[in-house]
Amino acid sequence: MKDGKQLIEKVRAVLEPHGLFLRGTVNMEPAEAGPDLADGQPCRSVVLIGNVGSSIWPAFQSWRKQSPRTDHPLDDWTKAVVRPVAAAFQATPFFPSDPPWQPFQQWAMRAEGLKSSPLGILIHPQFGLWHGYRAALAFDCPMPQTGSEPAAHPCDTCLDKPCLSNCPVDAVAPEHFDVSACRTHLATPEGEGGCMAAGCLARGACPVGASYRYQHEQLQFHMAALWRPL
Repeated sequence: MKDGKQLIEKVRAVLEPHGLFLRGTVNMEPAEAGPDLADGQPCRSVVLIGNVGSSIWPAFQSWRKQSPRTDHPLDDWTKAVVRPVAAAFQATPFFPSDPPWQPFQQWAMRAEGLKSSPLGILIHPQFGLWHGYRAALAFDCPMPQTGSEPAAHPCDTCLDKPCLSNCPVDAVAPEHFDVSACRTHLATPEGEGGCMAAGCLARGACPVGASYRYQHEQLQFHMAALWRPL
């Protein structure tokens, strides 16, 4: 039987130099079918790993300068960091980019009580839209809670909804995000000088967690990934 609290603190300490945080824990219900572990045993818990603001950017950029160019450098960096950690602590790693697809958003909502914003991004009461879930460690036993306590959904008390009014092509609407309209706009001169240069204007208009806004270079990195032809 693992000492969950001690194990969690060790994992936290190993990830910290990379700017990765333990973002929350989901313990599976007795009758719940979680993902199978690498050894075929049933999963009893998943611990989410992710970034807060630009926490990962220095370590990622340092790795990127020394590594061959790839189509998905952030995914590759995450795996390079997390897989050895998983092996060291007898966990099975899962990544949002890899099949079999795991319900990362559902896990995040259960772990930290988050809900979706009009942009489709889960909004955190402290970090706003400036956070992410990059990986998960799955274990064969329950684990202690590692994320923040659930709090009120920020969008419920936001009267002005600036994320809905600041998109230059009205791609953002309640319950719908028009990805095609967004990507088409990004290829225009107006899009290149606006969202591509400074980050998504709708996302940037959200007042929640503004102090955690991504660095300029990181904003451009994510916009380039969104625009890249499929």
